[in-house]
Amino acid sequence: MYPFTARPFRTSRLDLLPLRPGHADEMAVVLSDPALHTFIGGTPDTPQDLRARYTRMTAGSPDPAVSWLNWVIRLREESCLTGTVQATVTPSGHGHTAEIAWVVGTGWQGRGIATEAARGLVAWLEEQRVRHLIAHIHPDHRASAAVAGAAGLAPTDHEQDGEIRWQRIVPR
Repeated sequence: MYPFTARPFRTSRLDLLPLRPGHADEMAVVLSDPALHTFIGGTPDTPQDLRARYTRMTAGSPDPAVSWLNWVIRLREESCLTGTVQATVTPSGHGHTAEIAWVVGTGWQGRGIATEAARGLVAWLEEQRVRHLIAHIHPDHRASAAVAGAAGLAPTDHEQDGEIRWQRIVPR
C-alpha cells in the first residue's frame, strides 16, 4: 500500500518489471523510432540519456506524498522488452489518483501489447486501492485512445495542454 512501490506483475503474455537504469540500453533500441514522438514531441533518447533519466525516476519523487511507479514491459514469448507503463500516484479527495501512461515500441505495435499492459496496470492499481485513474491523450492519437478505452477509461470534456483527459473512477 502507501507509499506505493512498483512490484513485478504478470498478464497472460507479459511480465511487467520495475524499471531499472540497467534497462536503458535495451529500451533505447525499443524507443528509437522518431515516430513514437509524433504526439509527445522531442526525439529518442540515447542509452546514456535514458540511463540518467531512469536513475532519476527510480530515485523517486522529491515529494514524499507522490509515488513514481515505472515498469518495463517484457514479452515472455520473445524474451524481450517492448515498452513501458507508468503511474504517478498522488493523494486526492478520491483517496489516491494515478496518472497513467504507456508506450510500446513501433516494432511491437498492433499486437495488443499496450492494451494488455494498460489493463494489467489498471488492475494492479485497483488492487492497491487507487480509485481514480487518469490518462492524457492527444485527440488525434487513435491507437492510444483505443488502449485507454480497452483499459476502462472514458474521455472527458477536460483538455490540458492539447490533450484530452480520460478517466476511470472505481466505486468503493
